[in-house]
Amino acid sequence: MAVVVNPGLDRSVRLQGEEVKKVQEFKYLGSTVQSNGECGKEVKKRVQAGWNGWRKVSGVLCDQKISARIKGKVYRTVVRAAMLYGLETVSLRKRQESELEVAELKMLRFSLGVTRLDRIRNEYIRGTAHVGRLGDKVREARLRWFGHVQRRDSEYIGRRMLDMGLPGRRQRGRPKRRYMDGINEDMKLVGASVEDAEDRDRWREMIRCGDP
Repeated sequence: MAVVVNPGLDRSVRLQGEEVKKVQEFKYLGSTVQSNGECGKEVKKRVQAGWNGWRKVSGVLCDQKISARIKGKVYRTVVRAAMLYGLETVSLRKRQESELEVAELKMLRFSLGVTRLDRIRNEYIRGTAHVGRLGDKVREARLRWFGHVQRRDSEYIGRRMLDMGLPGRRQRGRPKRRYMDGINEDMKLVGASVEDAEDRDRWREMIRCGDP
């Protein structure tokens, strides 16, 4: 399959003499790749995967006899892992990050038997369950993956793809958010630079974001 980046260009791609089917999106290693460079559908899939995982272990998470610490550990192992899958290669917008965190807090509140009417702050919910912000964990995963790629040989295709630009002019309107835009913001937040990534141990320490 070939992704159609610019519908206005009617160009065919042939492989071994056969024309490759053109699509607007496709699945690769469990993640949805969209031709417009957005990741909205993948974010919704991650939210759904989180809820599916939560339902599978809801018998534990909603059991009042089980401590909040144990519930948090089960949540991090099963639910959060499902929500984080593949997001290390995605540059999320703030609203998409918020969509993930809203879903996470709903699950945590259900697990602890707390409703919005109880007027308990999100920070207290996270502290009780020992679960950090999902956005912080996404950033950590993204920087970890970037560091791994950055330490590879300069000819490694992953490194070449980081700086790859699509041919042609950008369409009018808001520019597309590129992966390196997110990485640069992440590095600024943790006070890191590209050079720091060359030292594996130092990089790991700089990007680490533990749970409360």
